[in-house]
Amino acid sequence: MNGSTPDRPSVLRHGLAREAVLVCIGPGPDSERLIERAARRASQSGAPWHAIAIDTPASQWLPEAVRTRMQNRLATAQRLGAQTAHRFGHDAVTVAIEYARQHHLGTLLVGRDRYRRLPWQHGFAERIARLAPDLELLQVASDRESPFPLLSRLIPVWQPSENLWQSHGAALLVVAIVTVCIAPLYHHLDLSNLVMIYLLAVVLTAIRLGRGAAMLAAILSVASFDFFFVPPRFTFVVQDAQYLVTFAIMFVVTLVVGQLTASLQWQASVASHREAHMRALYEMARQLSSALNAAQMVPICQQFIQQGFHASMALLVPDQQGILQPVTQELSPLEIQYETAQKCFAQEEQSGWDMESFSVSRLLYIPLKATTRLCGVLVVRPDQPLWELPLEQKRLLETSASLIAIALERLHYAELSQQTQLTMESERLRTSLLSAISHDLRTPMTIITGLSDALCLAKPTLHEPHASLAKAIRDEAARTVTMANNLLDMARMQMGNLTLNRHWQTLEEIIGVAMGNCTALLTRHRVTFDLPVDLPLLELDSVLMERVFTNLLENGSKHTPPGTEIHLAARHDGLHVSITLSDNGPGLPHGMEQQIFDKFTRGKSESTVAGFGLGLAIVRAIIVAHDGEVSAGNQPQGGACFTIRLPVGEPPAIPEEQE
Repeated sequence: MNGSTPDRPSVLRHGLAREAVLVCIGPGPDSERLIERAARRASQSGAPWHAIAIDTPASQWLPEAVRTRMQNRLATAQRLGAQTAHRFGHDAVTVAIEYARQHHLGTLLVGRDRYRRLPWQHGFAERIARLAPDLELLQVASDRESPFPLLSRLIPVWQPSENLWQSHGAALLVVAIVTVCIAPLYHHLDLSNLVMIYLLAVVLTAIRLGRGAAMLAAILSVASFDFFFVPPRFTFVVQDAQYLVTFAIMFVVTLVVGQLTASLQWQASVASHREAHMRALYEMARQLSSALNAAQMVPICQQFIQQGFHASMALLVPDQQGILQPVTQELSPLEIQYETAQKCFAQEEQSGWDMESFSVSRLLYIPLKATTRLCGVLVVRPDQPLWELPLEQKRLLETSASLIAIALERLHYAELSQQTQLTMESERLRTSLLSAISHDLRTPMTIITGLSDALCLAKPTLHEPHASLAKAIRDEAARTVTMANNLLDMARMQMGNLTLNRHWQTLEEIIGVAMGNCTALLTRHRVTFDLPVDLPLLELDSVLMERVFTNLLENGSKHTPPGTEIHLAARHDGLHVSITLSDNGPGLPHGMEQQIFDKFTRGKSESTVAGFGLGLAIVRAIIVAHDGEVSAGNQPQGGACFTIRLPVGEPPAIPEEQE
């Protein structure tokens, strides 16, 4: 352990979690051990861990095999549960510290420096300890150091490759062409001007061919200038010692300028690469935002995936049963394994990155995770093997999958909003129709009720069967008026026109009025009461509460056989008054204890009892308007039971009577 600091409060001030680990993956062989150590530490502590690879201008010196190995190790860390990233910057130490602080990571896990350095040089771990004393630094022991450290560092750099020989050959050719071109100008230009021409050649070489070719061009330029133009010509012998200073300055200047130019060229390339990715993502997001359905999204996604990854794709979305189905069959020629896709959708995990999956299929399954829901699965088949895809391309593919998920989520909620709006409009239209029908129906039915009463009371008295017919007309007209009133009340409540006229009154009085309204219906039943004398006053709308108990009593009398008992009880439990109305009839159908309060819902779909199924819906609306609750259920001994809970307020003080 090295570089740790005792200043623990400073870590807390920065908001860093000591257990969260950041692994810095480099080209050395210690990266695998770092990943294993971080994964083991994370599994033991349960803390998250991150792994990053950092590209700097010096990374261009690394051969392609080493860079590929770094990407593979980063992919391994991702499979082991790490959050991975590929960052670019001038200084790897600065990038690592900035990433740790941005993600609140308190511990950095790095490998030990394997190479001896000059006295004024500092290693990666030592520089982190100097620049970030608030971070905890852990170093993993490395293998035995190489006996030839300098040679072991140079061999990977100068490992011959086709591109290396091409760039160095091109640098040699550039210096040769420049030498041939300026040879005729030897007697017309000063030697300092010739040095400037060589310097220009080195800069152009650095721009076109990179850092290594620029260094070779700098060495060849100094050698060519000495051999062909410095007296004595065509020999490396220097008569004037001042030319040695010229050679040294020329070499240093050309080398520095070439390296700076190559570094700027690398940065410009990285910036251009990122800008191309951002522009492609922006265009994709812009086009997806204008899509009206999932079918229109498929060609947009297909174009982006084909251009960015040279791959084909298919979009799978769940149906009503949660089974994945392709959005468009004609644009989905992939041999999709739906079992794998369904497993990926259920577990919300990617499938296909590892070689085991590749041995079965070349398809990559990415779950489309949105903010609030899982929208589907994106199936991608790249032209190259999955494990050869650079990590940056994998990140870009995951980002594009996130954009697709957000677009699908937008379409889902847009469709849901449209359905909700249609439902609201249908409900509003139905409420208006009910209000109009009930209002227009109540007046003629009231007239019919009055005329039938007049017939029953007419002199001389009607004889049978005319008297029975007149009484039947009166009863049916009264029942129709009651249903019309229920329709009108429900329409008024649905339109928000329900206004409570509350007054403090006793519960016994309201129940007594409701009993009087149901006298004719309750003649075939035995009604019992259990109302304590110490029930408190309640602030109620008497007219509406009378309707509540009237509907409950009518419901009990209609749906229970004659001779059964209807029991009404109340009790005071502190903050509420609970009122129960129970019977010993057949009870409620199983599973409809809550549904029975919905509009136009009846206990039995086929019943000889007339009605619209609005009585209990009106009961619930009135009780909710009084800030109460109503529920229904079946009693263990049989029969239905309705329970009402009304809040108890603070009734006004009753002044004492003066004698």
